Amino acid sequence: MLKEFKEFALRGNVVDMAVGIIIGAAFSTIVRSLVDDIVMPPMGVITGGVDFSNMFVPLNGQHYDSLAQAKQAGAPTVNFGVFINNLISFMIVAFVLFMVVKAMNQLRRKQEEDPAAEPPPSREVQLLEEIRDALVEGTATRPEPPRAPR
Repeated sequence: MLKEFKEFALRGNVVDMAVGIIIGAAFSTIVRSLVDDIVMPPMGVITGGVDFSNMFVPLNGQHYDSLAQAKQAGAPTVNFGVFINNLISFMIVAFVLFMVVKAMNQLRRKQEEDPAAEPPPSREVQLLEEIRDALVEGTATRPEPPRAPR
């Protein structure tokens, strides 16, 4: 059983998937920073200084100045601002992945359209081909020698 697990864990697909997950997690951190630190501040300015991450509805009917205060008080909240941030993050990730896949498809199409041309044969190969062709032509047109009568 240990041998089977080792074969499974070290199979190329599993290792490739693990690398993809790790890179995806790192990419997620970058996207989160992009959304929180670059996209959302101008979005807040456009919407009149609204901080999406601090938009919530307390379900217990009390008022809290921030989401942190509501969480500290243990109040149940609907955090629609956090959802908006996550939605924007998703849209950015989806767009970036779309652009990556589009670029890869264009490269693949370009490679299919422009297959690498084979280099011309060397001079020796050309001479050998000429000799072969001459021999083939010579045997095809050469008449058979006359036979002796019986």
